[in-house]
Amino acid sequence: MEIKDQIAIVTGGASGLGADTVRALAAKGAKVAVLDLNEDLAKTIADEVGGIAVKVDVADTDSVAAAMATVKDKLGVARIVMNVAGIGIGRKITSRKGPHPLGDFMRVVNVNLTGTFDVCRLASTDISTLEPLNEDGERGVIVNVASIFAFDGPVGDTAYAAAKAGVAGMTLPMARDLSGYGIRVMTIAPGVFDTPLARSETGPDGFERLKSSIPFPKRAGKPSEFAQMACHIVENSMLNGEVIRLDAAFRMGMTL
Repeated sequence: MEIKDQIAIVTGGASGLGADTVRALAAKGAKVAVLDLNEDLAKTIADEVGGIAVKVDVADTDSVAAAMATVKDKLGVARIVMNVAGIGIGRKITSRKGPHPLGDFMRVVNVNLTGTFDVCRLASTDISTLEPLNEDGERGVIVNVASIFAFDGPVGDTAYAAAKAGVAGMTLPMARDLSGYGIRVMTIAPGVFDTPLARSETGPDGFERLKSSIPFPKRAGKPSEFAQMACHIVENSMLNGEVIRLDAAFRMGMTL
């Protein structure tokens, strides 16, 4: 699918991987809706690329539905959907503090997994009503974000690993569900990327330790490199139903 002149949605588009994805899509000629809980920051990014900002809490289905309706009203139905919004809460399942709070677990799952699914179900329903773009019958593409934690989760990240494993696990069946509508579904599982979220979760020392364990290139990924992969997925129609590890051959150890 050509990105130029298409409408795109990026959840979590106000910062980190999402913000660079917004910039990359806009640079290729897309009209981008920046969906984020931080409305002010979303507006800053949207103004930068000539897009629109829409406040959304992906853990709240009414908020998601309202945000999708706003995008349709202002831009039209988005054929490109990037689910980048996510949170993490580091906590062992039990410790001297007691059991992992169930509410914290549910919050991580609701944002990272349920929120992703909610956007997918609403977006794909809208995309299915559009005319195909080419002789293949392609109508749209959804790119979700998992994490290498889905496969090698470290100590203290059971909730995050479970949620991201769910995102990875629904990739193939969702792609099969939507194949009859010409909608592709892909997932990117990033490794260590230099984002505010990654630095805040690991701390300065932890982030440097992670970087030192990366085989090659021996550095954290750049958000622009994530965005490059996201755009390539949109443009390469043979990419469907798969999870791509974008991690420079890094494998997570027991601890951060």
